[in-house]
Amino acid sequence: MVRYVNEGNIFTINGIKCYAHGCNCAGAMGKGIALQFKMKYPKMYRLYKKKCIDGTFTIGDVFEYVTGDEHIYNLGTQKDWKMKADLEAIRKSISTMMELASQGNVKAIAMPKIGAGLGRLDWCDVKAIIEDVALKYSNIELVVVENYKERNTDCQ
Repeated sequence: MVRYVNEGNIFTINGIKCYAHGCNCAGAMGKGIALQFKMKYPKMYRLYKKKCIDGTFTIGDVFEYVTGDEHIYNLGTQKDWKMKADLEAIRKSISTMMELASQGNVKAIAMPKIGAGLGRLDWCDVKAIIEDVALKYSNIELVVVENYKERNTDCQ
């Protein structure tokens, strides 16, 4: 099942401790949500960078990092930060992530709208892939935050 949130921060969604994001395979997490992952999980970043340098994290791959009850899914969606993300790599990495999550008894994963920001793909194309893959995993909820917002600043 996929649930879309118009605005928010994947790290502040109640009840969710597992996260995914699209990555390049060049070892760089210098912008966007990737930079937030780098700052929040520095050990994960060092392992990811080593995998990229060693050539063991390539387009379409998933690097799952587990710390305590958190699972972080680094999805290899683009070769490097200069190139567009790749739709087939997104399909492959999301499929692998969902299989890993199912095996790990993960019930919910929060993620940004991958591939459509710095990855420069059409969000409708990426969204169709996410929904198609998620159909096979009804036991896992994907919560997709479509627009980043640090916190709610609306007066109520």
